[in-house]
Amino acid sequence: MYRAIFPRNLFAELDRLHREMQQTYEPGSSIRGLGRGAFPALNVGGTPQSVELYAFSPGIDPAKVEVHLEQGVLTIAGERPSDLPAQDEKTAVHINERFSGRFRRVVSLPDDIDPNGVSAEYRDGVLHISLQRRQPAQPRRITIQ
Repeated sequence: MYRAIFPRNLFAELDRLHREMQQTYEPGSSIRGLGRGAFPALNVGGTPQSVELYAFSPGIDPAKVEVHLEQGVLTIAGERPSDLPAQDEKTAVHINERFSGRFRRVVSLPDDIDPNGVSAEYRDGVLHISLQRRQPAQPRRITIQ
């Protein structure tokens, strides 16, 4: 009877429920920032020469993803089709954890991004966007003629 009432690993299930409650009610930081659970998941990092953004979006046709850069704001938008069978009286979906539908992610960028130095590449379900930084003005000697 014990196994029928409780899941096999009760403590793992309690830990999972605890984490879900924290994510729901606490606005604290997480690895995904404020867009917790949003699709696609993003990793954003920077170097002195560029800002690198990785959007994890498996199963998406890259031709249907729109990437826009306007006034220091990068927008990634598109749609992920559903892989579920058509719903009728003979089919049933028991678990559906994969996101499907329209998505849109917006990222504010630093002021030193060069809008002409942006490249995007999609490979193995990962969209990699590289945004080059402007070169700072270097002091130079000016010759008098």
